[in-house]
Order: sequence, then structure tokens, then C-alpha cells
Amino acid sequence: MESAGAVGIDENQPSGGFFSEWSSGVSRKYQYLLDKSTPHVLRRWIGFGFVAVIYMIRVYFLQGFYIISYGLGIYILNLLIAFLSPQVDPEIQDINTSEDGPILPTRGSDEFRPFVRRLPEFKFWYSITKAFCIAFVMTFFSAFDVPVFWPILLFYWLVLFFLTMKRQILHMIKHRYVPFSVGKQRYTGKKVVTDDTSS
Repeated sequence: MESAGAVGIDENQPSGGFFSEWSSGVSRKYQYLLDKSTPHVLRRWIGFGFVAVIYMIRVYFLQGFYIISYGLGIYILNLLIAFLSPQVDPEIQDINTSEDGPILPTRGSDEFRPFVRRLPEFKFWYSITKAFCIAFVMTFFSAFDVPVFWPILLFYWLVLFFLTMKRQILHMIKHRYVPFSVGKQRYTGKKVVTDDTSS
């Protein structure tokens, strides 16, 4: 007859399960908080503004860590371009549809096609907030404080921002899409005509 300890896990051995259980519990709680914050767009962006201001105040008083700020600026620019871009690039879609032949509807006015972003708003907020938090933590390590002449980095970033946004705006004009819903027409449905209103 076999003993119960020979087949299963030895109860006397310390299992590495405590840390994995703790980390999965923290991960679940963190995901729960993220899910709860999803509908609160204004509050999330106010929280991001607070984090960004704290980071800028720290960099201002330390008078350093400009390389981290420059890298953060490049990352924000990449996120912004993905946020303003459609999920399916119209140029690639035009190439694919020309090979397969015409598809219905043949005119743009025949069908309502909502703008779907390549990077959704929540992921944009989450990525940019996480980037500022990581950059803030990096300011506590002197290894990242590389001495540079910051006006050159700022000028280069502004030129890069201007050229990238110019290309993005020209792309919007060429393919006639607007990444924001402000001022767009909305479908409200047909009004029901009653006997009172018809007379």
C-alpha cells in the first residue's frame, strides 16, 4: 500500500506558490481597478495631468534628466500618431480593393463608417501614464542623468513633431477622415409621424 505523501506533493516542502498567489492577486486587483476606471474619461485624464505635472516639477528642480524627457517626448509622439491614425490605413485598403474589384457601396455617402483608431483612447491614456511613471522613477537614478545641451534636444523634438503632424494632417485631408467626433453629424433615426403632427 502506497502512502499518500509519495504520490502527491510533499506537505513539508515549501512551495513557491505563495509568491505566485500574491502576484496573481495583486494583478487581478490592478486589472479590476483599471476596468472600473474605463468609463471615467475625464477623471483618468485629470489623474494623468497630475502625474505629468509632478514629473515636470521634478525635472525642473533637478535641472537634469533631459535625455529621459526627450525619450519620453518621442514615445508620446509615437502614441499620438497611433491615436490619430485609423485602424486600417486607407492607402493599403485602396490597393486591396483595386485588386479584388469594386465592392458595394460604391460611394462614400452611401454608408456610415465610424472612425476606428489604431490605438484606442484607453490604451493611449494607459500607455502615456505608465510612461510618465517610469520616467519619474528613472529620475531617482543618477546613471540616467546624462549631461546634454537641452535646447538642442527641444528644438529637434519640435521639428520632428511639426514634420510628423504635418504628414498626419495631409494624410487626413487626402483620405477625408477626422479622428475626433466633435462637430460630426450623428444619426438620430427617423421621427415617427403621428396624426397630431401631420395635421
